[in-house]
Amino acid sequence: GKHTVNLDNKIADVRVKPFTLEMGIKFELHVTISGKKINVSEIPELSIPEDWMRDKLELNFYKSELGGGEVSNVSYDKPSGTAVITFLTPG
Repeated sequence: GKHTVNLDNKIADVRVKPFTLEMGIKFELHVTISGKKINVSEIPELSIPEDWMRDKLELNFYKSELGGGEVSNVSYDKPSGTAVITFLTPG
């Protein structure tokens, strides 16, 4: 629809149009597992903010159908391409 927006005391008429989102990014990880933590290495460098990468890692390891569980912390080190995923309970 059509909307009117006030930007710095200037009025602009805008129109909302649907658009298609770009396809997601797939990548391969190498994982070392212990009781409560997972060490992830060889994370490829992507042109996304670090907090987005932490969110992607958390969502991936939260999936119970893939053996994951509730994540308490994600420590991501972009320069080394590594992360440590810490779960609330061992498993």
